[in-house]
Amino acid sequence: MSTPIVRVSGLHKTYVSEKGDHVALSGVSFEVERGEVVAIVGPSGAGKTTVLRIIAGLLEPSAGRAEVAGQLVNGEPPKEVGFVFQDYSRSLLPWLSVLGNVTFPLRSKGLPRPEAVARAREALDAVGLGGRERAHPRELSGGMQQRVAIARAIAYEPELLLMDEPFASVDAQTRMDLEDLVLPLRDRFGVTIVFVTHDVDEAVYLSDRVVVLTPPPSVVSRIVDVPLPQPREQHATKSDPRFAQLRGEVLDLVRAPALVKGA
Repeated sequence: MSTPIVRVSGLHKTYVSEKGDHVALSGVSFEVERGEVVAIVGPSGAGKTTVLRIIAGLLEPSAGRAEVAGQLVNGEPPKEVGFVFQDYSRSLLPWLSVLGNVTFPLRSKGLPRPEAVARAREALDAVGLGGRERAHPRELSGGMQQRVAIARAIAYEPELLLMDEPFASVDAQTRMDLEDLVLPLRDRFGVTIVFVTHDVDEAVYLSDRVVVLTPPPSVVSRIVDVPLPQPREQHATKSDPRFAQLRGEVLDLVRAPALVKGA
């Protein structure tokens, strides 16, 4: 059996401040196999982004460990990882063109310009922005700016793509358009994807499995398999009775603890 590309074992995270300590994670464990799309969901404050940032090497756990491609994440971003942030407007360099934004990390990596440009053009084409290479971020809609951010991450050729609420800041129609990029990108570039979302429909629609966290101090409540057929399409997939069943199952897991506490 191949080694999981992500292995999270007993993650604990406590945030220390003058107002008192906050225990965000209390033993989160799960694995992600190569080629999977896995969503992390949970109630507000459950530490979803904390888990993602620990996997990315952007945050140190208080205890436990995260491994990427069999290697311990030890305080710096693993070379196998690409990251797409929620706030696309801050993640792009406004003085660079679309092509410049996508090639920038590749040039920093030491790639010759022709190879960097070729990779960038392929990634931009994959996200539907072929022909917009000379535009600047300010000339693009929010959805297009997030496409640039996704293209930049994909052009880096990561083995693992981490996405933190990547579609939360756009309108509903744009969100569906961006969601429909995810699985084709996985298939085209052979990348594993782990993403955080508050949207249960989005989690079920895109994922092979959904990791559900409890309220803090968080642990994994359950990992839900999503055996829906692929390719997926917004209307057909969401009209499938199995989608409604899975959506209800995940939603109950996310809401039940809060409902009990509020009773």
